[in-house]
This record gives sequence, structure tokens and C-alpha cells, in this order.
Amino acid sequence: MAIRNIRELGDEVLRKHCKPVKEMTPRLRGIIEDMFDTMYDAYGVGLAGPQVGILKRVVVIDVDGEHPFVLINPEILETDGSQTGSEGCLSVPGKHAVVTRPNYVKVKAQDIDMNWFELEGTELLARAIQHECDHLDGILYVDKKEGPLLDNEEE
Repeated sequence: MAIRNIRELGDEVLRKHCKPVKEMTPRLRGIIEDMFDTMYDAYGVGLAGPQVGILKRVVVIDVDGEHPFVLINPEILETDGSQTGSEGCLSVPGKHAVVTRPNYVKVKAQDIDMNWFELEGTELLARAIQHECDHLDGILYVDKKEGPLLDNEEE
């Protein structure tokens, strides 16, 4: 479909709370397709509505290039464990920082047809789910970082 502009740190839309999606429309379906195209084009593993200027509770994730997920109105039900690692964001290009998050997450969400489902993930998938769900509430990984924000060339 189309590559959308990714909003970057400093853009006030990234700090806003998103509204629930009440119904699937052809327009929203097209936006979700655009979100996948945009995420893949930028070599990302997740993208949330506000990152493309859409204040709806919509997230797309694909951590391995083979299992794309659409999470509409996601709610984290359960977390467990802990993982600490480097995290980046398409809205903070060229940077990363150390962030600690739960290593396991269970989320309830609606799919593209507005059917409820649950998704469980560990490691990178758990990190991506939590990272993208944070975006829906105006939270960025830089708010949770431990230590400095580093250039991607730095270790």
C-alpha cells in the first residue's frame, strides 16, 4: 500500500493516549496494511498507531519476518520474569538504550476482524508487545532506559 512517515521523538503525538478502536473500517484496514509496509521498510519489528500519527489502539508486530500480528485494543493480562537488554525504536532513529522488561507477557487483543484472542510471548516478542503497548499510552522506551541513550554504533 504505502509507506507512512514515522513520527520521531519530540513530536507531541507520541505522548498522547490512544482511543479504543470501536469498529473495523476499510480506512483502518488500509492504515494497518500501511503500518506493516512502513515497519518492514524501516527494518522494525513493531509499530504502533501514534508512530504514524494515528491515535488509535492499534499495533503491528513481526519479530521474525514470518509471524505478523495485529493487536487492536491490546490489554496486557500477565507478565513474569525479567530480561535486560538493548532496545531501540523507529521513533528514536539511530539510538538504543538498556531497558529491563518482563521476559514473558500474555496479551488480550482483537485481530483485524475484531475477534478477541490471546497471545503469549517470551524474549523479543514479549519485549516488542510491551514496547508497542507502551506507545498507546504515550510512553517511550527512553522513559524506562537504564543509563544513557547510545548511538547504534556504540556498545
